[in-house]
Amino acid sequence: MPPATVDDVQRAKRVLLHGVTGSGKSTAAVAIGARLGLPVHLADEEFGWLPGWVQRPADEVRALAAVSAAEPAWVFDTAYGSFRDLVEPRAEVVIGLDYPRWISLGRLLKRTSIRVIDRRPICNGNVETLRQMFSPDSIIVWHFRSFTRKRATMRTWAARTEGPPVMLVKCPRELERLLSALS
Repeated sequence: MPPATVDDVQRAKRVLLHGVTGSGKSTAAVAIGARLGLPVHLADEEFGWLPGWVQRPADEVRALAAVSAAEPAWVFDTAYGSFRDLVEPRAEVVIGLDYPRWISLGRLLKRTSIRVIDRRPICNGNVETLRQMFSPDSIIVWHFRSFTRKRATMRTWAARTEGPPVMLVKCPRELERLLSALS
């Protein structure tokens, strides 16, 4: 299948963003949703985390995602592996933020450091802490654990002959050009 075009994105009523941890999926999803007039579903906020950094039970995550994926129009900022099969087949276009590790890791380190300092609530009122930043379960460790797998998923989707068209965005400047074209 040929890569997705700006026209494909403009016509789409269901857009799935995918990318590695720290690539800016949520920010991009909100921007794309605003430009296309589509509701946005932020996975960590809606499906993933409860207050106190408690992970929502997997069956509940899947049920909530199923309801959102069944809507006629949306932008998902990602699709966890636990519900990807509900979202990805319904997507009309996939945008993969396929940035080099140094970009996503740099963004993640900066974002996490700022959140530790300013204690800005995220994900249902949760706050990132210095202790959490350096824990074995930190988002930074998760970046290293998941980078190769998430990148491979995007590239596999882009190479296949069936499914929704995929646009691999290789750098933030390419995303800025896409957003400008959608304005």
